[in-house]
Amino acid sequence: MAEANVVMMREAKAPSLADEWSGGSFPYRIGHRKLGMWLFIMSDTLTFAALLIAYSYVRFSSENWPKPFPFFPSIIFSSVMTLVLLSSSLTMVFAVAAAKAGRKKKARYWILGTMFFGTAFIVLHGMEWSHLIHEGLYLNALPADWAEKFGGSSILFGSTFFGITGLHMFHVFTGVLYLGFVALRIRKMTPEDVETSGLYWHFVDLVWMFVFPLIYLMSIDFTGH
Repeated sequence: MAEANVVMMREAKAPSLADEWSGGSFPYRIGHRKLGMWLFIMSDTLTFAALLIAYSYVRFSSENWPKPFPFFPSIIFSSVMTLVLLSSSLTMVFAVAAAKAGRKKKARYWILGTMFFGTAFIVLHGMEWSHLIHEGLYLNALPADWAEKFGGSSILFGSTFFGITGLHMFHVFTGVLYLGFVALRIRKMTPEDVETSGLYWHFVDLVWMFVFPLIYLMSIDFTGH
């Protein structure tokens, strides 16, 4: 009888597999939304990694790959874009902290701040694109002075530049929409929901930390032209 009671007590205390995945002090506790976001980030990381590796291969295998960005104003301008995006990560950290502290109204303000910086990044990026297109940079064509200086073998610069930066800008745009949905329904959102949106936003910022040096800083025109 005593042994039966011991077994019953152990079974009562032993958590089920469902309990372990529902949260708490168990190592596997994670919400299904956060788990889904981590899986998405892992798959998207592979996408950007493949693009950046392909870009690096094309860049270093080309004898005359364009280095068209003068330090002023191109690199200064792209550095401002980077600072804006990093600022959005900081406001997102504050939003998650406020949500965990139960201050949902304050979390909404920080999310709106993150959306502001994200929108500013898109606008600045759009201005840069407009300037480059006006100069004559297209998916399959270089400006006349670039082609004369760097040669026609570097014609892939436009397609790789617009492809990678365009895909990243699309992620920023969808991130702004995602954060807008979270801010709109902040009262019904849990702290984990806000944290999940923060995971996506930090991922977008992290990708830019690879795009910025690889595409911009390694393409500085030191000749002053």
